[in-house]
Amino acid sequence: MDAAPGGERPLVIVKLGGSVITRKREVERLRPKVLARLAREIAAVREARVVVLHGAGGFGHPGAKRFGLARPPDTRSNPVERARGAAIVASEVRRLHLAVLRELVHAGATPASVPVATHARNRDGQLAAIDATPFEDALDRGFVPVSFGDVVPDDAWGSSILSADTIAVALVPVLRPSRVVFVSDVPGVLQPRTRGRPRVFEELTAEIVDGLRPAPGAPDVTGGIRAKATAMLAIARDGADAGLISGLTDGALSRALRGERVYGSWAHARAGG
Repeated sequence: MDAAPGGERPLVIVKLGGSVITRKREVERLRPKVLARLAREIAAVREARVVVLHGAGGFGHPGAKRFGLARPPDTRSNPVERARGAAIVASEVRRLHLAVLRELVHAGATPASVPVATHARNRDGQLAAIDATPFEDALDRGFVPVSFGDVVPDDAWGSSILSADTIAVALVPVLRPSRVVFVSDVPGVLQPRTRGRPRVFEELTAEIVDGLRPAPGAPDVTGGIRAKATAMLAIARDGADAGLISGLTDGALSRALRGERVYGSWAHARAGG
């Protein structure tokens, strides 16, 4: 991995997907062994500075869907009920966040919690502003900033969902990471199913992303695989490699954090999408 300007260690943003650290189809159930191993892989890397983001999985998506926090309030909506739903989902996600922090501490890392609800705002369900200063301050003090997809203030809707994928995209122009690694329960963006072993698109392009369809299954209020792949192309356009890899393969994350080539789907900065 190339050194950053000024001789600093390069920076990598890693997003731990809710699908890999929780049992997404079940309410508030961790995958404790997977989470512990991924935390150890992050803590073991000394060649790079790391920012950790994580999704909500079974701790946030069901509640966000139930309370309609990913869509605009309709004429029958009660603002108090929406606020109540936002409070419930925020508390659920923070239970998962605490588990992530604990595992990173146990693994020997130095995590610093950076909840985005205090320094980000949406408008009509889309990110309107985010202050990256808390991430920069934590890195400067030798910490690993850890943030997560959350319920944030929304200037039009009252409250809405800000996904960890969107946070990653927003941080790239400010923090200038060398790569962003999305860790999932799948080995990449899967090609249409045929006979034999499932295969992934190893090089993402706009044409591939345009052809993706939502996958059935667990509730996902953040757009699923197409939204993630779109985010990866945006990251590549901003100058960082973006990869989607499996968190179920031992050692894959630590290798990716060290800048090694890891099997998965990648949008390369030189290609830009």
